[in-house]
Amino acid sequence: MVAVLALSGRLVWVQGLDASARAEEAIAQRTVTRTIPALRGDITDRHGTTLASSVERYDLWVNQLQVDEYHQNSKTAEVKGVKAAAQDLAPVLGWSVAKTEKALTGDAGFSYLLKSVEPEVRDAALSLKIPGIGADRVAERIYPAGSVGGNILGFVGDDGSALAGTELSFDSDLSGTDGKTTYERGAQGQIIPTGKQETTPAVDGDDVVLTIDRDLQWKAQQVVAGAVEQWGAQGGSAVVYNSRTGEVLALSEYPSFDPNTPGAFKSEDLGNRSISSVFEPGSTGKLFTMAAAIEEGKVTPESKYDVPYEKWFDGERIKDSHPHPDQRLTLAGVLKESSNVGTVQISETLSPEVRYDYLKAFGLGEKTGVELPAESAGVVHPADQWTGRTRFTTAFGQGYSVNALQMVSAVGTFANDGVRVRPSLVSGIRQPDGSVRPLGEPESTRVVSSGTAATVRALMDNTVDDKTSAAAVDGYAVAGKTGTAQVGDGSYTASFIGFAPADDPEIVVGVFIFGLNTFISGNRAAAPAFSELTTFALQNQGVAPTGVPGRELENDW
Repeated sequence: MVAVLALSGRLVWVQGLDASARAEEAIAQRTVTRTIPALRGDITDRHGTTLASSVERYDLWVNQLQVDEYHQNSKTAEVKGVKAAAQDLAPVLGWSVAKTEKALTGDAGFSYLLKSVEPEVRDAALSLKIPGIGADRVAERIYPAGSVGGNILGFVGDDGSALAGTELSFDSDLSGTDGKTTYERGAQGQIIPTGKQETTPAVDGDDVVLTIDRDLQWKAQQVVAGAVEQWGAQGGSAVVYNSRTGEVLALSEYPSFDPNTPGAFKSEDLGNRSISSVFEPGSTGKLFTMAAAIEEGKVTPESKYDVPYEKWFDGERIKDSHPHPDQRLTLAGVLKESSNVGTVQISETLSPEVRYDYLKAFGLGEKTGVELPAESAGVVHPADQWTGRTRFTTAFGQGYSVNALQMVSAVGTFANDGVRVRPSLVSGIRQPDGSVRPLGEPESTRVVSSGTAATVRALMDNTVDDKTSAAAVDGYAVAGKTGTAQVGDGSYTASFIGFAPADDPEIVVGVFIFGLNTFISGNRAAAPAFSELTTFALQNQGVAPTGVPGRELENDW
């Protein structure tokens, strides 16, 4: 009697006084929430050509407890359950009937059948209306151009998380917002039609528009790969930069990788050497020394120097790259001959502190701020640390380190009337109406006067013979400078940076060859690649040929 009274009291409590709370608890136990993943936005080149995209895919799954409810009406006899489901589903999955039957048999409430199938496969599977068969939307990231721009684009992991490149830098814009669906399910996992069902749709990510041109990027990668292979170097980079707008039109690496299969490549090849690897610029650094001396009014292109093969400065022996008789050179001749001794003589008209300030003004020793992860700022030590030999070697591009994009941007200062424009790889974010929202105006810094910039352009033009130089471009006056420097491991870096047409410059191109086993000048290793890439870039960008002949300067006196 006591037990009956206790059970009766409990029944009254559950069904009467506490009914609503118990009902809510039951609903909560049978309610399921599933995520609806958002599709990542596209990454395109400057013309809208897709370089990275997310395509809609589906993961097919099965609740094995429900499949046996399936009925199939054949012409000969009624087939039911798992066997019937396997016969109908096998052709859709591309499996044998036996394999399909095995996958549908068991007591698992949830099991994947086939992942990342196309929408057509998903539609065909669900149209069979087999109890327990369902599909979840997922996204597959693809890179239609393969390795073209791979080091700029980066890649995502198997779970869709951004791991490198633009994918990582602009992840918040590209990723979008996942949606969700909530429903009540029965004991065997089936959706209860009359139960609670709510769906919040996913909001797909925004498209990111790059400044690069796909065709020019492809060419840059081909050119730098050819130069690296030709000279047996460890790697290389090529940069194509618009000095007026700051837009990076190509940023190529070799070795590179295909972002569709990043795991198949070496980890050291998955980044951007153009911004992460630093090196001494070598003779291209002479441009900054001469620009500073001209801007400060200490020298002119006609200034005269007696230049021996080697010379002692405050107990430090400085020599040129190759033995030669004593020369009588103008400043223009010092640059044309790329003389270390002559450049140090020019640099001694300035204090180390002034030269240091100019190097910093050209953007050296600081990150460019380009929209990619893992950029190195390089190293430019303060002038009070330029002790001993460093005081003199900094005049001709040794004793400090830079990255490739920094150097191209710095040299681009002369092409842009003395104003350095911060490099950018991203034009903006594409809006729903198709317009592109820019990231803002690029930062600009006047480094030298218009007059000094024009003088340095003339010096650079004078350095490149438009008929015989390996850097020559048919129909265009080329202004440029070679660079070669030894690295700590004993290898060499060779480079050529220049622009064309010299009389109205806009496109600046830099080619850098790293890890040369022996001394090979920038004129041999990098200049031919510069010529090929610049020729393509000028045509690609529709730049008119030279209108004014190059300025001839006196090199000797």
